[in-house]
Amino acid sequence: MPSRTDRTARVAVLADSDTRWKWGVLTARRITNGKTAEDTPSEAPTGFVLRGRATPTGRQLAETGVSDLAPREVTGTEFLREVRDGGYDVIVLALVGGTVRAMLQGLAELALDRRPVIVTGYVGVVYEKLADGLLLRHGADVVLANSRHDAERFRAVYEGVGADPGAVVEAALPFLGGARHAPEPGRDTLVFAAQPSVPVTKAERAYVLRRLVAHARLHPHREVLLKLRSKPGEHTTHLEEFPYQKLVRGLSEPPPNFRLVYGHMGEVLDRTDLLVTVSSTAALEALHRRIPTAVLTDLGVREALGNHHFIGSGLLTSFDRLDARAVPRPDERWLARQGVAADRAYETAFDAARERVAELLDGPPLPPIAPYYTPETAGGYLPTVLARHRLDPSAPEPRESGVRRIVREAARGAYRHGVQRVAPVIRRLGEI
Repeated sequence: MPSRTDRTARVAVLADSDTRWKWGVLTARRITNGKTAEDTPSEAPTGFVLRGRATPTGRQLAETGVSDLAPREVTGTEFLREVRDGGYDVIVLALVGGTVRAMLQGLAELALDRRPVIVTGYVGVVYEKLADGLLLRHGADVVLANSRHDAERFRAVYEGVGADPGAVVEAALPFLGGARHAPEPGRDTLVFAAQPSVPVTKAERAYVLRRLVAHARLHPHREVLLKLRSKPGEHTTHLEEFPYQKLVRGLSEPPPNFRLVYGHMGEVLDRTDLLVTVSSTAALEALHRRIPTAVLTDLGVREALGNHHFIGSGLLTSFDRLDARAVPRPDERWLARQGVAADRAYETAFDAARERVAELLDGPPLPPIAPYYTPETAGGYLPTVLARHRLDPSAPEPRESGVRRIVREAARGAYRHGVQRVAPVIRRLGEI
């Protein structure tokens, strides 16, 4: 049989949120052809987004800026049918851990004569559910680690439970890039990178908002931008119960140098002179471009916030220090271990992953998918994970109709309304 690398590889990307769509498309490009995020293979990846509570809107997908072609919205079963009939060589699963494990099960049950290479990984900083998330991803042919630090942690988890660590390949975040920070005379812009669920409580999010507004008043010549991930009614990977857009309505008139902004993070960083966050992956994007970066300690340094990941980085600071114009200086050794630095090392960050995928494509048919979680190793856990997805590509394909689409959108809207409006009310009533 001729090698699959003798022709352009057919690649499919399945994502379950806007950020994972961005990660998946850029990763697919880097591991199949291109050395940079802007390089495009001869045949662009075929894109799919998984239908669910966090299905991104067209606006969110377009804002990622990674593809002119909109991905097709599918169920898990529809995606498996597409793989069965589509002749794909590489599949990038840009999904949460449980969904990756379910798709591995579905792909295994297809029993294809020559199955595709399966690649997965993480969209950003891995600060929670390290063991569970990794073990749910075990069984993929390539599990990408975004840094040397992550690669060491990932292999240690697999080795520690007796699972094969061979799939772990050190790479980097695929969306790092952009021009190195260059201050401009007369420009002074602070950008706060918001996160949907960090911090999670209304009181903590209101605190952050008040401090940003107070900072803008204290420094009237500095532009203070609150960079938002989604508009009200839209969802991202994590649920957002208390959007900043709604909280800001409760404040007295904000100063004119404070604004809420949307848009592609790379474009926002083009005009950023100080990036502030609790624990957003945007911090790594900014650091890679040598943009001054601050990680807040005001709400504590806690695993629940994710800012514990930045211990040793030199970036931890508070609003009081920022108000006094004290800017943290990053620790260069920490940066190197995290895979972020504005030097030539990033240009080769995906070489190992690209070579691994080419090796697998050029070799004999791949062995059966062999995850760590099986009925034998996790008999009380795996059935629950798989039951959420109900994958059966042999079932009759449901007929799509206008009514079905309307009902689906109504249900999705009701869910989002429940999360952002009803749930907080019920919680308050429970405290009476």
